[in-house]
Amino acid sequence: MNKPVKQHLIDPEICIRCYTCENTCPIQAIEHDDNNVVVNADICNFCMDCIPVCPTGSIDEWRVVETPYTLEQQYQMEELPEQEDIETVATDEAADPIEELLAEAHKGAGGKARAPANAGKPTVNMYNLSRPAKMTVQGNYALTDDPDHDVRHIILDPGGLPFPVLEGQSVGIIPPGVDADGNAHLPRLYSVSSPRDGERPGYHNISLTVKREDKGLASNYLCDLEQGSTVDVTGPFGATFLMPSQSDAHLLLICTGTGSAPMRAFTMQRQRSGATGGMTMFFGARTPKSLPYFGPLKKVPESVLKQHLVFSRLPDQDKEYVQDRIVTEQEAVAELLGDPRTYIYICGLRGMEDGVERAMTSIAESMGIQWIALRDTMREEGRYHVETY
Repeated sequence: MNKPVKQHLIDPEICIRCYTCENTCPIQAIEHDDNNVVVNADICNFCMDCIPVCPTGSIDEWRVVETPYTLEQQYQMEELPEQEDIETVATDEAADPIEELLAEAHKGAGGKARAPANAGKPTVNMYNLSRPAKMTVQGNYALTDDPDHDVRHIILDPGGLPFPVLEGQSVGIIPPGVDADGNAHLPRLYSVSSPRDGERPGYHNISLTVKREDKGLASNYLCDLEQGSTVDVTGPFGATFLMPSQSDAHLLLICTGTGSAPMRAFTMQRQRSGATGGMTMFFGARTPKSLPYFGPLKKVPESVLKQHLVFSRLPDQDKEYVQDRIVTEQEAVAELLGDPRTYIYICGLRGMEDGVERAMTSIAESMGIQWIALRDTMREEGRYHVETY
């Protein structure tokens, strides 16, 4: 029997195939095929550089094994295998107890994201690079009136193809053409901004919220699409950034820019389902003209969604960011933090995380609670979710 070793794995159910980990790994220990992203056990040295950059936590998975799973085995995995029962092996040197190996294996940054216990069961990786879903553009609409922030609402129709998707999941868009090496472009990930039964109820079409980026391959391709165009789509991806199904849950939504996409899906689904728990949103942008869905948001009743629209570039006014408004509304936020029915969702630019963390730390301290402890408890309970880019 071999001495047990720890092995770094990636959860194929949660991974959104953004390939950030592969691009970050300094020793090229991570690779992918059409289906999965995997870690080469012969190369990985546990440097952990890939852990903090993963937006889903799918990279922070480990198993103690007698024989490492091969790349071929990992490529065929649809879900991670359970931890095997392994006996400690006696050697001339003192063997590491299995418990110590497992503890060491789970020293990744942050914590593993968990879906709400009563969330719907997501379908993942139904369509891949070699077999994408062909979707037709039903509409491409401008959401902003700011030349520096061209954001589009794009509606895609899968036609007769089944494409089950839940709010909070993402899809991959494959830009046409090839890269400098002659290889097909990898998918770019976008959060779905429509609810599970479709942009139009019962039609099961999907919508995306896309900001045009300077020299952005996929964003310019999408923003320029005309009605009737065909798009190659992979996914769906993501199994944790999901809504609870309980009607009385309260959703605390914190977002900036196109991070509003899943929040729109949440809001529409809660309205359609008649959920009673309500939602509170802190939504940041430069100005009202650069805030996606500004007009439609004003039509959502406060009984459904209490809105804090925060702007950082209004003329003759001080800059304000979402974390500033959270502190201003600290009494209401503190009440939500103390309620076990509250679920927190944060989505937007990665730079917003530190500010939100500071605001939550201050509010938790005012309650006599350590924010990190509360946050980690909420994460374990599937009530704390972050998706930044």
